[in-house]
Order: sequence, then C-alpha cells, then structure tokens
Amino acid sequence: MNGRFLAFILAAATVVLIVVGTMFPVSAAKVYAGGGGLSSNSSTAEAALRSLGDQIHANAWGRAYDSLANKAQFTEPQFMSDLMGYYPNLRTYSGLDTFEIFPVHASDTDAEYQVKLHWATVMGDAVETRNVHVVRNGDRWQVNWPIVKEPVVPPQVIPVNYLRWDVIYRGAGDDWAAADVEAPHVKIIDMHPVQRAEGTIIMGELLNEDVVPAYVSVTATLLNKSQQPISTNGSFDKISHLLLPKQVTPFFIRFEDVNLSDVGGVRMTPFSTLIPASADPVIEIQNEKINPAPDASLTGQLVNQSGQIANVAHVLGTFYDQNGNLVWVADQYVDHALLPQTPVDFNIHIPEDLAHKISSQRTVISTYAMGGPQ
Repeated sequence: MNGRFLAFILAAATVVLIVVGTMFPVSAAKVYAGGGGLSSNSSTAEAALRSLGDQIHANAWGRAYDSLANKAQFTEPQFMSDLMGYYPNLRTYSGLDTFEIFPVHASDTDAEYQVKLHWATVMGDAVETRNVHVVRNGDRWQVNWPIVKEPVVPPQVIPVNYLRWDVIYRGAGDDWAAADVEAPHVKIIDMHPVQRAEGTIIMGELLNEDVVPAYVSVTATLLNKSQQPISTNGSFDKISHLLLPKQVTPFFIRFEDVNLSDVGGVRMTPFSTLIPASADPVIEIQNEKINPAPDASLTGQLVNQSGQIANVAHVLGTFYDQNGNLVWVADQYVDHALLPQTPVDFNIHIPEDLAHKISSQRTVISTYAMGGPQ
C-alpha cells in the first residue's frame, strides 16, 4: 500500500474518532447530575452549588457566571477558560458529565465543599477536584469560584536544536520503477498475557530498531486450544504510536469476557509505516515517584522545554518487578495544554493488587499539537 495513502487513512480515521468522541463522549459513572431543566435554586449552600453544576453541564456560561459571588474578580471569558482551558486541549472538546459534592464545613453564613467534576472527553473520564467556598448573601447563597489563572509565559528566546526527519514519497510523475521508501523495522521485545477481572490482557513492549521514525501499532489474535482464532484486537490508546529511532513503547490490548484459561496461543502482528517526525517538543519529567497502596499511583510533573505549546500530552507508565519483568501498563491523558517552562501534574493509577509487585518504572510521553502528533 502506498505510504502516503496509508498515512492519509490513519489520519482520517483519527479525525473521525475524535469527531465521534466529541459528539458522543464517554460518560462517567453517574454520581450526581442535574434534572431535566436548569436549576436556579439558591436557598441553601448545596442547592446553589448544584445549580452552578447544572449550568456548567448545560454550557449556560452567562447564567453560571452571573450567579457567582466573586465574579468581579474575573471576567466571564476567564471563567470559561478556567474550566475549558486557555489553550486548545482535551478539555476544550469535552463537556461536564457529572459532579460530586462533599461537604467539609458549614455554618449559618458560609460553607466549604470539595467538588469533583467529571469531564467526558474523547479519551474517557477526566476528573478535576476543586475546593469551593459558598457564602450567604441575604436570603440566598452564592458560590465563590476558586479560579486558577493560567501562568504567564514571559517573552524569551528558546534556541531550537533537535533532530528532524522528512520523507520524500514517490510522486505521480516520478519513475522509480519498484523503488519506494521502506517501512521501518520494528520488533516486539516483550509480551505477557494476564488474566484480569474484565478478561484477558495482552501487554508488552515494541522497539523501533531502525534509524528512521515509525508510526507503529500492534494487533493480537487469541487462539483456542485447537489453534483456531477466538478474537482479534489492537492497541489503540495505551501505546505511543510515534517512535523515534531506537525508542520503545509499551502496548496494552484488552479482550473483554475472554478467559485466559481458554487461550491456547497468541498471534502478534506489529505494524509500522514511515512518517516525517521531529524530536521536539522535549518534555522533561520532574519529581516522579511511585506511591504505595492504598491509592497506589505514579505521580510527577511534565515540563515543556520547547518554545511551542503541546496541546495534549499522553503519559504512559510501564511497571516492572525487582527482576525487571513487566507487571503492568497504565496511562493518563493530561487534559490541559503544556505551555513552555510551565510544570503540569500527572497522576497514573496503579491497581492495588499489583502495587506490591512493582519496584521500578519507565515513563514515555507523547505530545500532540494542533496539526498533528509530535
């Protein structure tokens, strides 16, 4: 298949998935959601907070902003940007699905709540936690919204010094006979099938052993005891699709409702195609650590060392035991844009029953800018 045509198909498929996901986002588990119409009840602190959640859920930004007690401290566009992002990111194309309210303190004049906002993005549920102060104003209650303003990046010059690969494909008038650019050589260097509650998981690692960048993917076919196919699936999101030379990515393929005891074999098929790429932006990981159970997780901060904005960052964690054996693969899509030199937190959940087996990890960052992956 012609490389440009294949790249076009992959790009078109990605656009379609994003559009479908935006129109029909994945819903979070419903803990609390507003009723059929917009609520404007402010007779109690909790009612005022729930009314605000209903208005944000309905994208009634004007009504939500007007209901705030501290709206003089910021503008309506700043209020919207605080929730949806100052720069295009995953949150920009999401909507508030549900929200949870946890009372912390209450008196006759004010109240404190912890609010969890569940945003339905194209990549699933994104949870944001805010501590919110609600005050009484006469016979009604109003929310003091805890706005977080975007850090201001000062004017500066950042030297650009990075590798870049361009690809020249056969044109319509070119006479190259049978010659064309060869697909990069990739290899599966590790693969483990495991049984989990949701079914069979195939996880492993893929190496780009070539000297050129590759767009990669992996499919797995489960075979029964008679070596007949049971099911075929691919690694869509828990993989870094763009691999520079000698880079390694984990992959994670889920087969729901398939018991590993019924599997007699696994047929793996790696895929690669040559694409233009660059080694910029450079994302540095700071303060990375594994937190033990309960609430086991991998946390840290991403710092964009380049001069361009990374609109979406995908953090992939590969976890190993003390012998270097693969234990688990997990990821997080950071739903805020990465500005130059501005740290952004990440938090990857680790299953509690696996946390005690983990002694080390390797973290891979993929970034996407408006115009394509980096």
